[in-house]
Amino acid sequence: MIDIKFIRENPEVIKKAVVDKQLGETVDIDKILKIDREHLLLLQKVETHRALRNQLSEQISKVSGDARAKLIGEATKVKEEVKESEEKLKKLELELANMLLWVPNVPAEDVPIGKDETGNVVIRKVGKLPKFGFAPKDHLELGQNLGIIDTERGAKIGGARGYFLRGAGVKLHQAILKYAQDLIESKGFEIFEVPWLVRPDYFVGTGYFPWGVEDHYSVQDDLALIGTAEVSLTSYFAGETLNEEDLPMKLAGISPCYRREVGGYGKDTKGIFRVHQFTKVEQVVLLPEGEDLSREWHDKMLGYSEELLKGLRLPYQVLLMCTGDMGAGQRKKYDINTWFPAQEKYRETHSDSYFLDFQSRRLNIKYKTKDGKTKFVNTLNNTVAASPRLLAAVLENYQQKDGSVKIPKVLQKYIGKKEIRKPQ
Repeated sequence: MIDIKFIRENPEVIKKAVVDKQLGETVDIDKILKIDREHLLLLQKVETHRALRNQLSEQISKVSGDARAKLIGEATKVKEEVKESEEKLKKLELELANMLLWVPNVPAEDVPIGKDETGNVVIRKVGKLPKFGFAPKDHLELGQNLGIIDTERGAKIGGARGYFLRGAGVKLHQAILKYAQDLIESKGFEIFEVPWLVRPDYFVGTGYFPWGVEDHYSVQDDLALIGTAEVSLTSYFAGETLNEEDLPMKLAGISPCYRREVGGYGKDTKGIFRVHQFTKVEQVVLLPEGEDLSREWHDKMLGYSEELLKGLRLPYQVLLMCTGDMGAGQRKKYDINTWFPAQEKYRETHSDSYFLDFQSRRLNIKYKTKDGKTKFVNTLNNTVAASPRLLAAVLENYQQKDGSVKIPKVLQKYIGKKEIRKPQ
C-alpha cells in the first residue's frame, strides 16, 4: 500500500505509475485525493466537536439548576452531531481504504516503460544452447514415450491442464525441488511448510488481491488456494513488530501452488508447462528500510536462481521486466527464462521482485530500530524453483537420440541413476 501522504505530495508520480502499469481503469487518483480532503475536513470537525463535548461535560459537573439544564441541552445536541459525523467519517475511511488498495507501487527509475512483454529487456544470456544430431522432441512426447507423463488421464481426472507424473518422472520432479531446497538452505534460509489455504486478507496484504482475484481458486470458509508460498511466508509476521537486529529475515517455503491461468486461456495447452497445479520452492526476505539494501538483495536472490540453473546446466536468459509486464505491487522485477529446445525459445521459469514497504504497510509488519523508532520492513521474494516447468526443461535439454533422458549430475544423488529409459 502506498502511504496517503506520499500520494498527496506526489500525485503526478502516482498517476504515471497507474498509466505505466496499464491500470488506468482500476483506480482514480483524483477521486482518492478528493475523498482524502473530505476525510481530513470531517476528521477536523469531529475532533472539534469531541473537544466541545468534553468541555461541556466538565462544565455540567460544576453547575446546577437552569444553567445545568441549558448545558445538558447543548451537550445532547453536540453528542448527536458527533455521532452523525463519526458515522460519516467511518464511511469515508472505508471508501478511502478500499480505493487505496488499488493504488500500485511506483516502478523503480531503471524499470523500462512498456505496455507488455515486448517492452522487457534482456540483461544477459548464460549457457551454451544444446546441439542435437536429431530433431529434438518436446517434453510431452518424451514424457509419454518414457511412461512418466500422462496428460490424457490427467485431463480425465482433473480437467483441462490436469496431468499425472509417474515413476521416474515423480523422482526427477522431486529431485529438482530437493536440490533447490538444499541450495537455499545452504544460503541461510529457514525452510517452512506453509498453509495452502489462506484468508483473503493475506492475498490483499501481499498485493495479489484485488487485482488477481480471478486467477485464484476460492473455496469454502472464505479461503483461497495460494498461487505461491510468498503469500503465506510474507504474511507470517503480519501485525507484528520485529527488532532491527533480527533483520534480514530469510524464509523459504515449499508448497503446491494453484492458479486458474485465466490470462493464459488457450496458451500452452499442450504438455505440463502451464498448469493449474505445480510445486515451488520460494524465498522471502524481510529487510530494514532502504532502497539500496533492497536492490542489493534483489540481485543476490536472482543469483541464487542462476546458481541453481548453472548447477543443472540449463541455458537461460535474464530479463528486466517493463512496467506493463510486472505486478501492481512490484517496484522492480527480473524474470529468468530457461531454454526449451523443441520450441527453440526461452520460457519463463523464475521471477524475482522487490516491493519496499508496499506489502508491509498492507500487512502491518514493522520493526523497531536500534534507536527506538518504529518503521515498516521492506520485502522481497524470488522463485528458487518451480516444477514441472523445470522438469520439462530438463527433459528437453537432456534428451538423447534414442528417446532416453540423461539426469543432470547434481540430481543423480537424489535419484540413484544417471538416465531415464523406457521401462522394458
